[in-house]
Amino acid sequence: MASLAPLRTVTSSASRIFSSLPTIVPHRIRRKFRSTRSKIRSRASPTSSVTTLETSFSPADTLSALKAHQWSPWDAQYVLLAVLGLFALCVIEHPGPLVKFAAATGIMTSLLLPVTRQFFLPFLPIISWLVFFYACGFVTAEYRPPIWVRVLPTLENILYGANLSNILSAHKSTFLNVLAWLPYGITHFGAPAVCSIIMFIFGPPGTVPVFARSFGYMNIIGVLIQLTFPCSPPWYENLYGLAPANYSMPGSPAGLAAIDKLFGIDLYTSTFTASPMVFGAFPSLHAGSATIEALFMSRTFPKLKGLFIIYALWLCWATMYLSHHYAVDLVGGALLASLVYFFANAKFLPRMQAGKRFRWDYDFIERGEVKEGFVYGMTDLDDDFGRVPGDGDEMWSLGTSSSVSSGGRSPAGMRSPIDGNEDEWEGETLSGGSEGEKRAFN
Repeated sequence: MASLAPLRTVTSSASRIFSSLPTIVPHRIRRKFRSTRSKIRSRASPTSSVTTLETSFSPADTLSALKAHQWSPWDAQYVLLAVLGLFALCVIEHPGPLVKFAAATGIMTSLLLPVTRQFFLPFLPIISWLVFFYACGFVTAEYRPPIWVRVLPTLENILYGANLSNILSAHKSTFLNVLAWLPYGITHFGAPAVCSIIMFIFGPPGTVPVFARSFGYMNIIGVLIQLTFPCSPPWYENLYGLAPANYSMPGSPAGLAAIDKLFGIDLYTSTFTASPMVFGAFPSLHAGSATIEALFMSRTFPKLKGLFIIYALWLCWATMYLSHHYAVDLVGGALLASLVYFFANAKFLPRMQAGKRFRWDYDFIERGEVKEGFVYGMTDLDDDFGRVPGDGDEMWSLGTSSSVSSGGRSPAGMRSPIDGNEDEWEGETLSGGSEGEKRAFN
């Protein structure tokens, strides 16, 4: 019994420490935390499942949802992703077959389990883009088109009268190097995840799956352009002039080499030297990623639009200062991102609703832009005639079972009618939704 005395002493001390924590944290902060937690718990309506997430681990639920799924032309996207994945697996030389099989098995397993499917299915285009980008390094030169060395510098001089990248990078300093490195080498890689978490909490349910697909498909299109229209970046002109390029040439970290030297590391030098896409200057996917993130975040937080624009411009400046892109590359990436965003916004994005601060505030969601000529309280016979709303739960994606509409007829606080144009990535496609999203006429 005496040996237990020290243990009792430690236990009692720990109890006193934990019991004193509430006195350490100011009362106002503790009260604010409890108030916020209770508000979030009370926001989810017990009669609506629009904000709920799937918790089932049974593959049978996935197979049942797949059998009940109503197929649409949008489901062809998964065929394209499968073809892209097979191409990448065939082209990639290393890692070997066992690693490829393990990776494919892991992805298929994540798509079979409902609890993981809701996250991995919208993430599938991003996975496909990353694998496709890596596979480009194994495509031999005999199957690649010639490299365009003079096109971008010529366009730069025609459109702007000078090489803006060379002008911006003419005067360098440690402060400017770090200022350019932060968006280009740090936030660029973490921003998609941070934006997804923020939009998941504060945006309408279904916003993050659309963002993930938009981000993934934008990058896939960008890599396809870079593969079929290879162009040399500014650092190539600085090193080799306008001499013809070939695919045996290594990449270059350009301005990021100063960051490796500053911190005494070999991160960006080795990474960019062995890049799978050395001559992928156009379009700039750094600019495209910043643009599409700014557009989605500006839609979720309209009052902060200026802040997101500043971030996009900051990253665009960094790409030119570091000699990785011409200004025309940035325009191409921004245009590509804008086209993808406005298409997604017109067809698939859930609408923001007045007075809704968190995802738990939503009892229903409406997708796409409001149709012109709509009169509140009237029904569009061309769209609504013959529609039979349902209330089942066919969940084949991150999309939760919910009341979904593409029309603008539902006042706040009422369940939305089901609109007939629910052809979307998260609804009538494999990306999920509920049987309440089904149409009853062809």
